[in-house]
Amino acid sequence: MKRRQFLGCLTAAASSYVLVACGGGGTDALGNIAGGNAGAVANAATGATASPNGTTVPSAASITDNSGNVWTLSKGYVYKNGVKDSHAYNMTMLLWYNGSIYGENTSKAFYQYIGPSWKQCLDPRLGGTSVDGTAIPPATYIIDKANNYWTMTGGSVFKNGIQDRAAPSAALLLWYGAMFYLKTSGGQFYVRSFTGAWLACADPRVAKAANAGRFYGINGHYDYPFTPTQTVAALQALGCTTYRLGCVNKATQLNPVVAMAKAFKTAKLELFTLVNYGLRDASGTLYTSETAAYNAVHANAAAIASALAPYGVTTYECGNELTRDPAIILNSTTAGTNPVDFNNANWPIMRGVIRGMIDGVKSVQPTARCGVNFCVADVAAADMLWDGKQPDGSTGHPAVRWDVTTWHNYSPYGDIFSVGSDGAGPGFNLPVYCKARYGVPFMITEWNAAPEFTETNRAAYVQKQLTEFYGARKSDQIESVMFYELTSGDYTYGIVLDDLTPIQPTYGTFQTFVKQHADI
Repeated sequence: MKRRQFLGCLTAAASSYVLVACGGGGTDALGNIAGGNAGAVANAATGATASPNGTTVPSAASITDNSGNVWTLSKGYVYKNGVKDSHAYNMTMLLWYNGSIYGENTSKAFYQYIGPSWKQCLDPRLGGTSVDGTAIPPATYIIDKANNYWTMTGGSVFKNGIQDRAAPSAALLLWYGAMFYLKTSGGQFYVRSFTGAWLACADPRVAKAANAGRFYGINGHYDYPFTPTQTVAALQALGCTTYRLGCVNKATQLNPVVAMAKAFKTAKLELFTLVNYGLRDASGTLYTSETAAYNAVHANAAAIASALAPYGVTTYECGNELTRDPAIILNSTTAGTNPVDFNNANWPIMRGVIRGMIDGVKSVQPTARCGVNFCVADVAAADMLWDGKQPDGSTGHPAVRWDVTTWHNYSPYGDIFSVGSDGAGPGFNLPVYCKARYGVPFMITEWNAAPEFTETNRAAYVQKQLTEFYGARKSDQIESVMFYELTSGDYTYGIVLDDLTPIQPTYGTFQTFVKQHADI
């Protein structure tokens, strides 16, 4: 596995400083320019005490800020120490709040004085981002992480006073996991995607617990320098019960995996098999169509399942980071929250490969569970596969259904419970989203810190992540979290060296956590 690259942060353009003129023309109703206030200038020089927090003009005649500046309002214009502020007009109210000057114009829009200009904002008296779980009703408004103001009237949803016409008629609007969900009068829930579409889902607040006994896992490779017996002992020493091992239908890969399955069946450990087919044929050429891709992998996936089923393997991951293949992701630094992040022409090829692996496995083991893997914040990719859509928005394509949602989460991607959009904030709770949208168990099949971390810092990261993962396993249906990896031959990612010597303090941190937190 190549070392993970830091996900570049594509920060949204900062809000620009604007003229406060949204309420109409550039002069007051009479076309007059109010005169200065010599008394205000004199007051500023005296170092007068700042006005009480929450003072407004009107009803007060003026506001004194912390620097002794005196602010007044006349015929829609703002005056600072008697000098008209050319950046602000059509103002109806000034507000002194928590050490800042704010203004409201005739369009009911609020602005904060930054100096010398004004930046659009919300009324600061509303408070900051709403508490997770806030719902309308009983609340009357919700403020999201981007400082947008959401309300609901007569079943219609409004963002900053503008109706969201894509929203179904709502009986409840819910802010949960840093995303918006609504419930119709009929009880159906929808979640608002990053494109503004509302997608059918379940109530995200309902806690779901996955099967116990598989929670602590780790990754390996078929060509490790260990025997199956040594691998079993290494997992048992760590307290891991699940081992992720990938292969294709070649004797050099499949035979070691079968040998591992035999050993695991005796040891009562879980072998989680990655069916590791990609988008290209043996010569490295991209498959030509969805059908060609499907047919190329179907029989091979069936052969893998046939070889492993007798030894108790029941769960398979169908593909590894396919949404991050250069033929699929248009820009590897994007988070994957928008359909247009992905290549429309090649999308059917990936869909065909995934469908072929799932159908191939189930042709041998109808009751086997098949997972589909995603990275970073690829919820747009997951939604398109689930709903049978293309990146261009077209519908009616084969819908992909999986039994387990699997995800990779390395430290550069951000905290999976607050994954950012396009590598930046504000983040959202990805496991909650997946629970609500797909309703199947969730696995984090690769996770670790970046290779640049020192082992001391890596150990701290392991402690933090395991604490978060463990805390959410009963509420967000998290079935397993698989550390990457048992050994990388060095200190890049491994938790032991090639001679099975523990890498400290990471190894000890992991082992101690498992001992202290039972997988029940």
